[in-house]
Amino acid sequence: MQTLTYRRALLKLSGEALVGEQGYGIDANTLQYISAEIRDVHKLGVALAVVIGGGNIFRGTEAQAYGIERVTADYMGMLATVINGLSLQSGLEKIGVATRVQTAFEMQAIAEPYIRERALHHLGEGRVVVFAGGTGNPYFTTDTTAALRAAEIGAEIVLKATKVDGIYDADPVAHPEAVKLQQLTYMDVLQRGLKVMDATAITLCMDNRLPIAVFDLMQPGSIRSVLEGKRIGTFVGGD
Repeated sequence: MQTLTYRRALLKLSGEALVGEQGYGIDANTLQYISAEIRDVHKLGVALAVVIGGGNIFRGTEAQAYGIERVTADYMGMLATVINGLSLQSGLEKIGVATRVQTAFEMQAIAEPYIRERALHHLGEGRVVVFAGGTGNPYFTTDTTAALRAAEIGAEIVLKATKVDGIYDADPVAHPEAVKLQQLTYMDVLQRGLKVMDATAITLCMDNRLPIAVFDLMQPGSIRSVLEGKRIGTFVGGD
């Protein structure tokens, strides 16, 4: 196996990562690109799990504006993550990567229920495991799901894939003068209110000593670079 700093990881993808240039839904070319990036690190022998959001289809926190009650909206958002999880499974299976989708609530016709021991078994057998359906509870984000599942499966790092090349001290789109931050502690993120992951997710990672790498997913080879220990993007960890 190639020399790797991290051999078991959890990749957090937003639903928007699948949109590509079309603005909504799932872009075929983007799905193929992400699948190929995952395949490249899977070939190295990395035990890789994925948590995927659903914002490209439905975002629960925004649905209240349409008169949909929050709990119902959150469940609708969880269902959107299942659609994305199945699409990612299809993309991976087409290029030869064995994949299992596990959901936080039972959907027996299309996916396995989340069972920790079964997830660990799949990872041990060289399968990519996609965790969909969030935590199965309203009021929790898929960032929190990522931190929770990463701790449960013994991941060594959380890979937070984004559309920008790290964390900045301000929104780099609105503020061109924003400064990129190379390394932060968990408390830096919490105290400065940096929009990396929600506070619950950051606290879970801090409590379990799980580092977080924030990087640009659309930079080819970025997932591999992080797993090889290269400091691209922004690294969050330590006191």
